[in-house]
Amino acid sequence: MLRSCYRPLERCLGRMSGGGGGGDGLLWHMDLKPHASGDFSIAVVQANSSLEDQSQVYTSPSATYVGVYDGHGGPEASRFVNRHLFPYLHKFAGEQGGLSADVIKKAFSATEEDFTQLVKRSLAVTPQIASVGSCCLVGAISNDQLYVANLGDSRAVLGRRGFDGESGSVVAERLTTDHNVSCEMVRREVEAQHPGDSPIVIYCRGVWRIKGIIQVSRSIGDIYLKKPEFNRDPIFQQFGNPVPLRRPVLTAEPSIICKKIQPQDLFLIFASDGLWEHLTDEAAVEIVFKNPRAGIAKRLVGAALREAAKKREMRYKDMTQIEKGIRRHFHDDITVVVIYLDHQKSKLSPTKRHGTVGCISAPVDIFSSNSDEEMDDAYGRSFLSKDNQIRAVY
Repeated sequence: MLRSCYRPLERCLGRMSGGGGGGDGLLWHMDLKPHASGDFSIAVVQANSSLEDQSQVYTSPSATYVGVYDGHGGPEASRFVNRHLFPYLHKFAGEQGGLSADVIKKAFSATEEDFTQLVKRSLAVTPQIASVGSCCLVGAISNDQLYVANLGDSRAVLGRRGFDGESGSVVAERLTTDHNVSCEMVRREVEAQHPGDSPIVIYCRGVWRIKGIIQVSRSIGDIYLKKPEFNRDPIFQQFGNPVPLRRPVLTAEPSIICKKIQPQDLFLIFASDGLWEHLTDEAAVEIVFKNPRAGIAKRLVGAALREAAKKREMRYKDMTQIEKGIRRHFHDDITVVVIYLDHQKSKLSPTKRHGTVGCISAPVDIFSSNSDEEMDDAYGRSFLSKDNQIRAVY
């Protein structure tokens, strides 16, 4: 059986930047690979001591799945989602005869429930796991239909030709809603859901936060803000600050959009909020539109890092020499996946499209060399079954 969504990519398909060449030793990238209806490119730069971003791309002749998982409070939740969500998507899609919004909701719900059970089992040994969570951004392309599902503030942006039809113009279309209380609309939504729990959103340390703790309103994990019993557990209270809850203040209900891919749709950018903190949707789309495909995700990461360096009035080269952990003071972990949409290719029958089936993941940690074995028992494994579908083994 082939291992999939499991092995750090720096050992097989990926390319490390930096090292002796004087580049960024915390940057990993994969320049360009084919998928069913085009090409894709991935890049990741680490800022935290442990990489909290995880990402994966599943390809087959009939479908392409993309996942970007931006963890917070630690890497456990994003790593868990990276191993469990895609197998559930395949399981429920098989049971219901194809992909749908309901299939995606069920996959998110099952992943959340499994992580909750993991927290229950682990609480006595690792109580901090109750306060670990992850944003979750998923895209799926099949039969010219695009699904995008989102929890948190990672973002998907579509680049399409301008309405005037000119080949030299491109328009950025945001496909996701940022579930972050820095947005007034999201603050109002959270306040409306908790009329008797005031103040539910607090302005502190220069930003809006739910209960003064967290900026995102939807996530996988963060169980202590969803399940009062975890918050009150004396084991957790030894390590965390109890927050009085009348009801859950976060949810794992994704926002989902479905759209038919149009001839003017050129490419998709899926990225964690580390990119969008430094680049506008329009700037990112212009970069992809005006540059060669190979290494385009790396180019976007580089543009964000240059903006981060400029804000600190320092040279880009100097920033790339800062070690992980300390680097977090300058920028967040950043993950970028660019999916090109080649319409002539998508019109081919599945048997004539790119035939490789697999699921590739960016590294669990940029310098990790033993993450496979350490993660086996806690999080299970993902393999490709004999019929080339992802299945989870627990």
